[in-house]
Amino acid sequence: MSRQDYIFTSESVSEGHPDKVCDQISDAILDAFLSEQPEARVACETFATTNRVVIGGEVGLSDQDRLKEFMGHVEGITRDCIRDIGYEQDKFHWKTCEITNLLHEQSAHIAQGVNAADNKDEGAGDQGIMFGYATNETDALMPAPIQFSHAILRRLAEVRKNGTEPVLGPDAKSQLSVIYRDGKPVGVTSIVLSTQHLDEDMTSDDVRAVVEPYIREVLPEGWISADTAWHVNPTGKFVIGGPDGDAGLTGRKIIVDTYGGAAPHGGGAFSGKDPTKVDRSAAYAARYLAKNVVAAGLAERCTIQLSYAIGVSKPLSIYADTHGTGEVDPAAIERAIDQAMDLTPRGIRTHLGLNKPIYRRTAAYGHFGREPDADGGFSWERTDLAEALKKGL
Repeated sequence: MSRQDYIFTSESVSEGHPDKVCDQISDAILDAFLSEQPEARVACETFATTNRVVIGGEVGLSDQDRLKEFMGHVEGITRDCIRDIGYEQDKFHWKTCEITNLLHEQSAHIAQGVNAADNKDEGAGDQGIMFGYATNETDALMPAPIQFSHAILRRLAEVRKNGTEPVLGPDAKSQLSVIYRDGKPVGVTSIVLSTQHLDEDMTSDDVRAVVEPYIREVLPEGWISADTAWHVNPTGKFVIGGPDGDAGLTGRKIIVDTYGGAAPHGGGAFSGKDPTKVDRSAAYAARYLAKNVVAAGLAERCTIQLSYAIGVSKPLSIYADTHGTGEVDPAAIERAIDQAMDLTPRGIRTHLGLNKPIYRRTAAYGHFGREPDADGGFSWERTDLAEALKKGL
């Protein structure tokens, strides 16, 4: 039997964190290509440091002349993204930072395994394993530590951008240590918050006075007690932030992007990859399946693993683990999943509507645990497969 009483910790980072700046640029470029052509191929990596952004990787459109023309939009997309995040520092400003575009056409050898041919279905964009997870400990069916770590930073970003707290800067990190009793989250033993501030004279106590009301607003009532330890800007001043303070790179926050360490991770990053890449689309499908298993009442917790081979359309394996909380045999859940959803790359994209410019919004504050959007964003958070799973048992 799994432990029921324990403390578990997860962290989040804000949209202004250097790695998240890069994730958002990569996904903003992806969205632009998908707006041009829903079947565009994109594998875009971004590196950012003081006064400089470097973008590389491979892209593909069916019209080669249009592809060459479209490359000229990359710099403007990048500057718009940095501006939206809020960087106007002397050594990292959306207007003046140097941008180098090294994107090139997709490799024909990769394309031959991915693109559908007359005699075979479209194959997976790469080999690999992908995990999805869901738990009924929060309304979003997400682990509480990562869900509320994200919520704190989203709230601080809101009040920074709407002018309520203009002293806050874009770069921030949060971390919560959550107490579990009888397997359910009931409080926090410690709160860690490091946030960039624009007033050089502010102390850690000054920063805490600004952020504490918002943290208390976000966390469930009763979670903060007299025994909760607060660590707000514990190293002191935090004026120099973002890529000027530390380099950033696409794909370095994969645990922040997913379940905060509460579930396994296959190792593949999401941002900058079009949905033919199963690193992304199959991880979304695995979350969708795990969430629907829990929403259907088949388990209190569920982990789903999918595996793929490059150029092969169907998954090599489907694995379900209900962690001792299931109402049915996990093998029955695996069979029901296989019947309820086409898990080929094209089947996933069709079922979840992934060939849309919906990705930049995923690149900060988590890819999971968000409300589905009317335009198809976060479609993998729907629970519309629950009845089909129950019928397939």
